[in-house]
Amino acid sequence: MGLLAVTYSATTADGQRVQWRDGKRLAWLLSVVYPLVPLVGVALHALTGKPAMLAAPLVIGYGLMPLLDALIGEDRNNPPEAVVPQLEADTYYRWLTWLSVPLYFLTLLVCAWWAGTQALPWWAFAILAYAAGANSGMGLTTGHELGHKHNAFEQWLAKLILAVPAYGHFTVEHGRGHHRWVSTPQDHASARMGESIYRFALRELPGGMRRAWALESQRLAALGFPPWNRRNTMLQSYAVSAVLQLGLIAAFGPAMIVFLAIHNAVAWWQLTSANYVEHYGLLRAKQANGEYEPPQPRHSWNTNHLVTNLALFHLQRHSDHHANPSRRYQSLRHFPDLPQLPSGYFGVFTMAYFPRWWFRVMDARLLALPHVQGDLGKVNVDPRARARLEAQYAPQRLGVR
Repeated sequence: MGLLAVTYSATTADGQRVQWRDGKRLAWLLSVVYPLVPLVGVALHALTGKPAMLAAPLVIGYGLMPLLDALIGEDRNNPPEAVVPQLEADTYYRWLTWLSVPLYFLTLLVCAWWAGTQALPWWAFAILAYAAGANSGMGLTTGHELGHKHNAFEQWLAKLILAVPAYGHFTVEHGRGHHRWVSTPQDHASARMGESIYRFALRELPGGMRRAWALESQRLAALGFPPWNRRNTMLQSYAVSAVLQLGLIAAFGPAMIVFLAIHNAVAWWQLTSANYVEHYGLLRAKQANGEYEPPQPRHSWNTNHLVTNLALFHLQRHSDHHANPSRRYQSLRHFPDLPQLPSGYFGVFTMAYFPRWWFRVMDARLLALPHVQGDLGKVNVDPRARARLEAQYAPQRLGVR
């Protein structure tokens, strides 16, 4: 397969010949370039001597990217199913995810070096740490894509990139915990209607870590090993984190403790932000046997905004991802009548940070969904907000789950 335009050809089940080209083939390189965005701030600071230039990555992330999403809009095109096997076998797309992994390490190393060797005012130091952390949080997107694959190489790459912000429990928690319980009250990583992102974080972060440790301990016990073992997936990633971050402290001094604390916290907050917006209020129904229905595309919020999807390996086509977790990013699909976010992740994250704004926009969208139709009994509701929501949306009735 070549780098430039590639035509995929296949025959459908009814004998029709199909040819298709990915019009975004080269544009996917944005997912590889974006990890370097914090270096823009470092370069501008080096050129101008102005510490405020270190905020350039935040202007790009929280300003330029939502603006481009608004201006360029959505892409709802899907590849024909007949060519998907060829599309997923094209190693070009895999190389993009693989190449982004070392770039996240490089960016953290450069930002840490700059913070540790320049006489920065405290606020510029904090901004640089924040920008580096926000970027490493985006790296968890790559870890998410790689962690869902079933070959040892990509699994190891996932562990490596999760090590950058010391988030090694994610592949265990996400694949074996979140995907099983998504959009149910039992899931720490599914936000409930009426639950602010700040309350959600207090439930999601510790809950996810506890569940990941329990799941990995169960896996190892079934193999006859204790949890504190070199085979522990979480500990493998955390070991890389320890080498990386202790090495930075040794190289650049105690200031790195503060730098890395900010970096890690912001990176974790980025993933919490993604988890919050991806399933807010959505609920899988219980079946007659007491089990929840299988995850469907309607159980995740979706967005087809082109620019941020290109920067995030299609993470925002989250509906198809949860219905088909092993499907590779380039072949994820749009479906009609899905829960749709009003913007790409860069925009809705900011909205989520202001709960009244978020509730005003998203609660209305949630209740207007075709499978909800104003029935609050079909919504995953925060028990602490139940009384308020009952009063606000009366005479609609909140179901008991």
